Amino acid sequence: MARAGQGEPTTCRRERSERAGGAVAPHEDRIRASGRLPRVGAVVLQSFSSGLPLGLVWTLLPAWLAYRKVDIKTIGLFTLVQLPWSLKLLWAPLMDRFSPPFLGRKRSWIIVGQLMLVGGLAALAWQARSPDVAVVAGLALFIAFASASQDIAVDAYAVEVLETHEQGVAVGGRVAFYRLAMYLSGSAAITAGALWGWPWIFAGLALIFVPMIGVVAASPEPARLPPPPRSLRDAVWEPLAGIFRMRRAAEILAFVLLYKLGENLATSLTKPFLVQHGFSPWDVGVAAGTIGLGATLAGTFAGGLVSDRLGLGRALWLGGVLQSVGCLGYALVDRLGGPIGHSPIDVHRLAMYLAVGSEAAFQGMAAGALDVLLIRLTSRRFSATQYALYSSFFGLGRVIVGPLAGRLVAGFGWTPFFDLTIVAAIPGLVMLQRFSPFGSAEPLVEPAGAETAAPELSPAGGEES
Repeated sequence: MARAGQGEPTTCRRERSERAGGAVAPHEDRIRASGRLPRVGAVVLQSFSSGLPLGLVWTLLPAWLAYRKVDIKTIGLFTLVQLPWSLKLLWAPLMDRFSPPFLGRKRSWIIVGQLMLVGGLAALAWQARSPDVAVVAGLALFIAFASASQDIAVDAYAVEVLETHEQGVAVGGRVAFYRLAMYLSGSAAITAGALWGWPWIFAGLALIFVPMIGVVAASPEPARLPPPPRSLRDAVWEPLAGIFRMRRAAEILAFVLLYKLGENLATSLTKPFLVQHGFSPWDVGVAAGTIGLGATLAGTFAGGLVSDRLGLGRALWLGGVLQSVGCLGYALVDRLGGPIGHSPIDVHRLAMYLAVGSEAAFQGMAAGALDVLLIRLTSRRFSATQYALYSSFFGLGRVIVGPLAGRLVAGFGWTPFFDLTIVAAIPGLVMLQRFSPFGSAEPLVEPAGAETAAPELSPAGGEES
């Protein structure tokens, strides 16, 4: 039995109180009357511009350099240009404290990042005619920095503008458009580059950002705008202090780190597992690039919809349990062995496709629910810094499992390894029980620092009564 006042989560009560007196509905009417994009549509479309640079840096540039016969050791060093995505927390407070003098606090930062990307990609297109590896490396680092800065502002805008009932479907759309953009600027761009030439591909990617700037300009401002931090010190210190003032802060942070630990452990070696069992590059490409991608998108949409329809707490539990057993399909593939012949209806090959698809769908469902939780945990006043902090903390789980996974496989073999991933998922579920008991519709959480938040401002800049 819930205690009085706990029949619904704090976030739902907060949203309802914000709507009291018709505060939000008139804002929705103003959005429609002004011809601006709906909130969910704006958030989803903005995610497309976040995915484009990632596919370029992670997939396209290494392939392009390989085609240019650049030494593999040099290509390996290009992974260092990905550092800005890991270090973006360092300058996120600047985006909470300051804003360019146009279009609103976060939308203006998004456009600054996009203009930087247009310039970097245009320079890369010019350089592609006769590339110098050192110059390409410098441009790649600049593009990564601009992209990470854009991501900070895009995520912060989503936190500020979305109402609680919109978060689930928005997360599903965000992931779908993000992955689509990564595919277009990665694998699809590699194929097109061989046909049309690399300078045209880089120039085309730069031009894509021009309509994306229009999307940002047409995006609505939040119904209420929290005032910015009073100083840069507050922008750095208060987001962190607000997190640790949350009820059960330690359990929630441990959950963010551990929720996908088992799944990250299993999937860190999925491709080597398939290669070792004799599956061809075609098999692996179909499994990961087609079946896996489609299943991930479907699972993420499902996680967001379940969050809306059944409650975020139930979505987290459902996704957590399913992802913990999702890798058992790989244990079955290990027992069956590799493919027999080249028939597409080979039972072993079909079992592998089923294992990849089910694992991707389950981890997508869990990821969708987790992203909704991170949005709800983030204070709108410190949206840039806190969301960057949560996402960086979550990313630690992927980093720490890599070296451990290889040793476990070498010591125990593949099937015991996949069995151990179920055990690795248990601590995250234990932490989930601490703030969202099994069966509860909603977790008992509130945005970090909400209890000390300053009065919110209307878009016009006046303080709300």
